[in-house]
Amino acid sequence: MPQSIKKNAEDRMDKAIGALRRDLSSLRAGRATPSLLDRIQVEYYGAMTPVNQLANLTTPDSRTLLIQPWDKSSMSSIEKAIMKSDLGLTPSNDGIVIRIVIPALTEERRSDLVKMTKKFGEEAKIAIRNIRRDANDEIKKLEKAGISEDESRKHQEDIQKFTDKFVAEVEKVLAAKEKEIMEV
Repeated sequence: MPQSIKKNAEDRMDKAIGALRRDLSSLRAGRATPSLLDRIQVEYYGAMTPVNQLANLTTPDSRTLLIQPWDKSSMSSIEKAIMKSDLGLTPSNDGIVIRIVIPALTEERRSDLVKMTKKFGEEAKIAIRNIRRDANDEIKKLEKAGISEDESRKHQEDIQKFTDKFVAEVEKVLAAKEKEIMEV
């Protein structure tokens, strides 16, 4: 039973790292990538829909994103959603496709992106610590149900070890993203 608790906690922590990587991929680092638009939700017939489910996203070159909506009536909604986002991008519509030219990052924008990166990292660390707390609570319940105090302590130490491992992984992911953002 304690092994399944530890395995479940470790799997959940791994998913928290995956969520962090997904969030960080939506931060732009000076070049166009369709993942920049992953967090953008468009109101489409009354439902909030991800932009990648409404259009074909391509990058014809390193500074341009091309959005080809499958339904031309959704074009203005996609434009509005991009304008409202925190990405700081300005779409241009030619009636067939929406083009987004990714401007070179200024030093100020780079430091803002680093702050956002750190915010995402802190959220991931909080999620990992919450998972650790939940797992430790389950182990303590087992202690009351019959496992020894020493065994309980050993399992909690194991949980702390892989918590530390995942927090270090968060730091490594953040450092790599920060380096990518600060590259000129």
